[in-house]
Amino acid sequence: MIPPGARVWLSMGHTDMRKGMQGLALLVQEQLKRDPHGGDLYLFRGRAGSLVKIIWHDGIGMSLYAKRLEKGRFIWPQAKDGTVSLTSAQLACLLDGIDWRNPQYSWRPARAG
Repeated sequence: MIPPGARVWLSMGHTDMRKGMQGLALLVQEQLKRDPHGGDLYLFRGRAGSLVKIIWHDGIGMSLYAKRLEKGRFIWPQAKDGTVSLTSAQLACLLDGIDWRNPQYSWRPARAG
């Protein structure tokens, strides 16, 4: 669950997934020109596309979350650098491996009766 008022930012391009919390926070500060301790969530994706890392500072301490997809890849914009802001619904789609830019059901509900 995303805290109220927090924004979600995708870091464009590929990130070295060997980086930990401090290395990713430094990327947020130096490359994205944002405050990694401001309460927003920052997502990073590796070159293969099956692993994302999220850093978030809750006002008390920094958290690092990681998710790897067993099949498929995380959908990421094609820009080389900068950031893209997502809504919490778009983030939920992204973390499930759904194309958040154009979400569609892959099934139709059955008719009752």
